[in-house]
Amino acid sequence: MSREPISESVKRKMYAESMGRCMNPNCQKELFSEKGDIIEKAHIVPYSKTVDNSFENLVILCPNCHTEYDKNSAFSPEEVKSWKRIRAYDLKRFFHKKYDTFDELKIEAVPLLLENREYFINTFLKSNKKLWDRVEVLILINNRKISELFEANLSLFQTHREKTYSNLEIIHRFLFHVKEFELTRLDEEKTRSVLFPEEINSIFGISPVHDFLMPMTESLERLIGVFEEKKQYVGIEIGIDSPYLIINESGKMSRIYLDDTPRLRQLYHDYGCFLKSGVRLESLNFALKYIRSKNIPFEFIRNDNLREIRIKGIKLIFIYEYCLSKATLFHMSPEEDSVVINLHNWNGSSCISHEAYEAAKDLNVSLMTMENFYGYIKQFQ
Repeated sequence: MSREPISESVKRKMYAESMGRCMNPNCQKELFSEKGDIIEKAHIVPYSKTVDNSFENLVILCPNCHTEYDKNSAFSPEEVKSWKRIRAYDLKRFFHKKYDTFDELKIEAVPLLLENREYFINTFLKSNKKLWDRVEVLILINNRKISELFEANLSLFQTHREKTYSNLEIIHRFLFHVKEFELTRLDEEKTRSVLFPEEINSIFGISPVHDFLMPMTESLERLIGVFEEKKQYVGIEIGIDSPYLIINESGKMSRIYLDDTPRLRQLYHDYGCFLKSGVRLESLNFALKYIRSKNIPFEFIRNDNLREIRIKGIKLIFIYEYCLSKATLFHMSPEEDSVVINLHNWNGSSCISHEAYEAAKDLNVSLMTMENFYGYIKQFQ
């Protein structure tokens, strides 16, 4: 009687279960490598008796342990079945660990994510099918480990009631991808690799995704303050198409793009930087881009205050008010000779009240709409 082949779904589940080692807990020989493998699939109860190719009746062994089991009856079926339970326990014990901080989780997860990324880039994206067939097994194994890490630490990820703005939702998408990735492996389904959420690599600072500028300038300022306290802050490039922070991570200069939204959300969450938006970052960046376009140098008065700059000794203060009132202006207490620019330009000249203009005379400051701002900046050329 011809033997039915083991389904690809069962094989993939076995590979992931094994963690890349012989399932015999007293052996645990490494079975997989990029150059090849030495795996052997053994039936716990002989196929000739059961015609059973189910996951529950199969186990991955090294050649020596397979021979010892099949030929020499060195282990009982009950003992071999227990190996599956032991391996599941080991997976939980080594990887289902709860960490106190995201940085601790990052130390464990990043090497696995990087390894998977290299496998994918250097094989699948280069259409190297032969090598991809080998390393895909290693991705399956890493995915199991990463899943355990994530599931034990869901509380560390930034979340939001709106799923579009939630890193936790991205993690759930990844966990779904891992389960789906283990199930099938038909060539025509290879395009399902797009199910891997690229935002995962953004969250962990591996590679950025370019999304949108989060509106909270004040949150960004607080994050800069955190990096300054940690002695990691180097500088900021803003007023450009894709602004970014520069920080020192373990002696290496790294960029955090301000439109790399998942990573920035996670950093705001980790360091308690979420603040109600006062000045919209997109509007501030637009104003600073205009200044740069005129080749006019400017400097921030403080690193952690992006809303105040100095040009040739004159202080410019950016605000974002639907209508700047007298009370708000007095609350700001701007120093004499400074210029206050309202970035909120939706209601034109009405974005500054008549009372505020009158109060500005007493305070000896200038108030400007964005329309006035354009002409004012030209005088510095």
